[in-house]
Amino acid sequence: MVKLKRAYEPASRGDGYRVLVERLWPRGIRKEALPLDEWRKEIAPSGELRQWFSHDPARWREFKLRYLKELKEAAAAEQLRALADRAADGTLTLVFSSHDTEHNNAVVLKEQIERRARRRAGERRTRTTVRARSPRR
Repeated sequence: MVKLKRAYEPASRGDGYRVLVERLWPRGIRKEALPLDEWRKEIAPSGELRQWFSHDPARWREFKLRYLKELKEAAAAEQLRALADRAADGTLTLVFSSHDTEHNNAVVLKEQIERRARRRAGERRTRTTVRARSPRR
C-alpha cells in the first residue's frame, strides 16, 4: 500500500515506511523534526524539470510525461523498483512538500509504484500457482 503525506503533516503509526521524495529539503522543517526512514532525492524530478513545472496545473500533463521519462533512467528506475518492492511488502508513505496535493511528483511516483507492486504481486501469485500445480519428482 502506498500513501501520500505532506512533510508538514504529523507522522502516524499507519504511515509504515516513510520516504521523502523531494530533491530539496522542505522549507521550515528541521531535519531532526521530520521522521523519515529514507530521503531519496535522486528519484525526485530534476532541478530543470521542477523549475519548468513551477507547480502550474496547466503544465501537469506535460510534467508527468517528462517526469516519467526521467524515471526510466537507470538510477531512478532502480530506486523505483526498490520502493515498489517495499510497497508490495507493507505500507509505504511518500512524503512531499508541495502545497498542491494533486499536482506533484509524489502523485506520479505513487501511480508508478502501485503499478509495479501490483505486477510484482501478480508474478508472485503466478509462481505460487505454477509450483502448486507442478508434479513432484
